[in-house]
Amino acid sequence: MTDQPFRIVFAVFEGMTQLDFTGPHQFLSRMPGSETVVASRDGGDVPAAGLIFGGTNRLADIAACDLLCVPGGFPATKMGLDRAFIAEVRRLGLGARYITSVCNGSLILAAAGLLQGKRAACHWGWRHLLPLYGATPDPGRVVRDGNVITGGGVTAGIDFALTVLAEIGGPELAQSMQLGLEYAPAPPFNAGSPNTAPPAILAAYSARLASMMPAFEAEAREAATFLAAT
Repeated sequence: MTDQPFRIVFAVFEGMTQLDFTGPHQFLSRMPGSETVVASRDGGDVPAAGLIFGGTNRLADIAACDLLCVPGGFPATKMGLDRAFIAEVRRLGLGARYITSVCNGSLILAAAGLLQGKRAACHWGWRHLLPLYGATPDPGRVVRDGNVITGGGVTAGIDFALTVLAEIGGPELAQSMQLGLEYAPAPPFNAGSPNTAPPAILAAYSARLASMMPAFEAEAREAATFLAAT
């Protein structure tokens, strides 16, 4: 037994999708016997999509963690080219009991060499990029492969967090947390997946994504080339 708290580190970055971070944080930070640390490459304030998170720690100042979680966002492929950020993600991930991500944060884990030969979830629009890094895309909302637990797009972060809570603290803890936070999703539309969205909605969103994807793919290929050379 140890008196040390179970340390959870969220590795955040400018431009991340805030719900990728805040959804899991809301649940995991309440886990008994745990300590939650929010850290970024440089520390200090981190602007996200619509919010600014202040006073983050510097990743290099964190010696180790039990669970590393990386959120996603539009800059995820760009962050795969940030050598300093990726080096810290890799260092902490290699020493962690659990390596985790939400949305296309799995591309950051992959760029850090932490998903080679692993199955991983990702937002459906970016999932096809995982094989560039030697990872296997899995359409599951929450995917586990060994000590790697990854969540799909954005809102899957809550399902991911409950899965992690059940793994570490037991199903009763996870269910109690779910009840306390009244997580009982009943969306007004069945449009949350490419498999269920109305064709016109899917086509319009896919067209928007397609206009941006060449830049993301180029960044992913560059990061994958660097990974292969290291």
